[in-house]
Amino acid sequence: MSIIQLDPNAPDFTRRHMNLADPRLGAQAIRCTDDFFAPMTRMLDPEPAVFIPGKYDEHGKWMDGWESRRKRVNGHDHIIVRLARRGVIHGVDIDTSHFTGNYPPAASLEGCDCEGDPADATKWTEILPSVNLQGNSHHYHAVTNDKAYTHIRLHIYPDGGIARLRVYGQPKRDWATVSRSELIDLASIENGGYVVATNNQHFGLASNMLMPGRGVNMGDGWETRRRREPGNDWCVVALGQPGVIEKIEVDTCHFKGNYPDRCSIQAAFVQGGTETSLITQSMFWPVLLPEQKLQMDLQHYFEKEIAKLGPISHVRYNMHPDGGTSRLRLWGKLA
Repeated sequence: MSIIQLDPNAPDFTRRHMNLADPRLGAQAIRCTDDFFAPMTRMLDPEPAVFIPGKYDEHGKWMDGWESRRKRVNGHDHIIVRLARRGVIHGVDIDTSHFTGNYPPAASLEGCDCEGDPADATKWTEILPSVNLQGNSHHYHAVTNDKAYTHIRLHIYPDGGIARLRVYGQPKRDWATVSRSELIDLASIENGGYVVATNNQHFGLASNMLMPGRGVNMGDGWETRRRREPGNDWCVVALGQPGVIEKIEVDTCHFKGNYPDRCSIQAAFVQGGTETSLITQSMFWPVLLPEQKLQMDLQHYFEKEIAKLGPISHVRYNMHPDGGTSRLRLWGKLA
């Protein structure tokens, strides 16, 4: 079992929002000017970059990321990524881990919103002006542009290697076209749900619970440390849109000796305040789902147990006392 190494300097957007450049969700590096030393596809790998001493291939030192050759002419390199979902970008991480003498001194980012893949005539919008880069470092930058994009173009000046690119944002869905009678997973990260706060994520990120599909292993879920004091572990989730919840799924897939004994859910329709203030408020929210006994490695469905609270915008998912949950689904109708 591995411990999740959370960067203490990482801003909130890295934990709250999905990585729109995640290949597991369909993101793809579609073209670049050059990837002689390391293929562009490695830059999107969801796992942290690694360094393997003594590993070489036919082009030279094997590097875990995208790396172009040394440029001997005027100009610079770039790469185009098709995002997994059209979405609003809240921040990026340009990660140069393990690139020391071969990282680009600077980078910038553009976005476009288009049907299909961009062509030569496609209009690009700058979303991150040129910023300086350092070797073997994360570079976190908030994005305040509120437009939705389907593709991003990363420019590096003039050449070099990027270990990982993370593009954190919220998928943009046209809710006006959604029927008010349709059941939708309002907590899904694909529908704009995100984690506001959690008390502990020692072995697995809470945001994993909102990902599509079932967990691929025990690391693909939210897992806390073993609790040695009174109380329980919790996670506050903002729904993609307010709605009336009619069906709940709590999936303990792969969690066998470490699943929660019980779970419960509180909920509220929140107006005003800040997301930080929700942490205290959530302790007093009414109960949406009373405590339910859980079993290992199982999808649990609840319908008749759900309280009629009307429209809600946020939930507090409680694990009693601790453990791991693979997925949390909150199906409801739009308010």
